[in-house]
Formats: sequence, C-alpha cells, structure tokens
Amino acid sequence: SWRAPGCRRSQSLECGASQWLHISRRPHISTMAADLSGKDVERAQFVFSIYDSDGTGSVDASELGGVLRALNLNPTCATIEKLGGTKKKGEKKLTLDEFLPIFSQCKKDKDQGVYEDFLECLKLYDKAENGTMLGAELSHTLLSLGERLADTEVDEVLKDCLDPEDDEGMIPYIPFLKKLMGMA
Repeated sequence: SWRAPGCRRSQSLECGASQWLHISRRPHISTMAADLSGKDVERAQFVFSIYDSDGTGSVDASELGGVLRALNLNPTCATIEKLGGTKKKGEKKLTLDEFLPIFSQCKKDKDQGVYEDFLECLKLYDKAENGTMLGAELSHTLLSLGERLADTEVDEVLKDCLDPEDDEGMIPYIPFLKKLMGMA
C-alpha cells in the first residue's frame, strides 16, 4: 500500500497528504532541475514515492531504471549505470533531490528521438517498405542485437505489444513500437 516518504505504516492517510504537500512545496526542487516542468516534477515525486518502499525519502540506486521507466523513459543499462544506478541492492541510495537532475538528463535524451531511432532500425527489416516486417526477424533482433533480452522477456514483450502475424508471418512494426514505448 502507498504511503508518503517519512510516514510509518501505522500513521493515517492524513500523514500522507501532509507529507505530499510538504514535498511538493519544497522551493529548492525547482532550482535543482529548472528545466523540468511543474507537471514533470509532480510526476517524478509521485513515482519516486512509490519506489520509496521503506518511507525514508530515498530510493535504492538499483531501482533507478525502474523509476525512470515508470516515467515513460527508456534508458539503456549503460545509461542507468552512468547516471548512478547500481546493479546490487543496498549499495547506494538516491534522494529526490539527487534523482530530479537524473530524470531531467534522461528526459533530454528521450526528447532527442529515441522513438525515431528505433523506427529507423525497424525500417531496415521492412523489405516491402509498407510498415511490416517478419515477426521472426523482430524476435531475432530483440534476442541478439543491442542490449540483449532473455527469451522470456522477448516472449512477454511480443505477447503484450505485438499484433498478430498475417498469413506470411508479417507484423506491422509501427503499432508494436508505439505500444512498447507507451505511445499507443
């Protein structure tokens, strides 16, 4: 169940509301990540508070990728590590003040055209130039190129985001990509 950072389980929702107001009114947050809109800061605060499972006002750095992905960003493992994420739980904690500049930096990277980059890659497999590719090629690409996914991860992604193949094994890759990126 959700509770605001700093609230113990035994405290009422009143504590959550007052903590939320306290967090959202901190003046130094906007100066920490001046290029984030108020809405972005609110979204980041909300997601951060969900990942703050122990209510200490911090998130384990091993969860950085999850927090950023919950904010509809798609950082690579290398980017997460470069931004301060860790592989092992308990090595490092991040406060909201430390997280907001990371979110801002990662958001800038996303605004530079991650969707367009993925789209251009998938177009390489579109031999008929009609917005389709072989489903088997998509599966192979996810399994073998870039940051490789495990078989089970590929199966889950395809099940969740892929339209059925046609009689020739072709799939429309634009709807797949939009679903995958949370744009559909």
